[in-house]
Amino acid sequence: MDASPVLARIAHLLERHGLEAVLIGNAAAALQGAPVSTVDLDFLFRKTPTNLKKLKALARDLDAVILRPYYPVSGLFRIARDSDGLQLDFMTVMDGVRSLEGLRRRASRVPLGDARIYVASMADIIKSKKAAGRPSDLAALPALEKTLEEAARNAKGPTGSSQERE
Repeated sequence: MDASPVLARIAHLLERHGLEAVLIGNAAAALQGAPVSTVDLDFLFRKTPTNLKKLKALARDLDAVILRPYYPVSGLFRIARDSDGLQLDFMTVMDGVRSLEGLRRRASRVPLGDARIYVASMADIIKSKKAAGRPSDLAALPALEKTLEEAARNAKGPTGSSQERE
């Protein structure tokens, strides 16, 4: 399944509603060439009354609902749509990452359709998966680390030094 049209629509809606969020997890890793898959799209965002209104508007535009997990201390807001199984998880914390600001500074702005979306750096994704320590996260680490190493090699010129980027 090609998730590009779905991601483009979500990127457009994030921009339209002014909801600042960073794509994290396996979807972010896959956009950077990692051979991983996922059934949901994970985002880090700041929980404020204004952002919660924006999140509700985004869910409404997707003909979806916002679900909260049973455990009250969770910082997770799940947008779910029954018609096609769309699942977007908006989290207020990310294991191994101190702040949304730092994550966003290190993220890339990736064009998708007519919009751009913040995508967490591979190094931050790896750091988070190590910090979380869940078996599924640890199982993905070799592929993510290899992707990061290959990207670093490709960024270097024939002499091994980093090439200038425009």
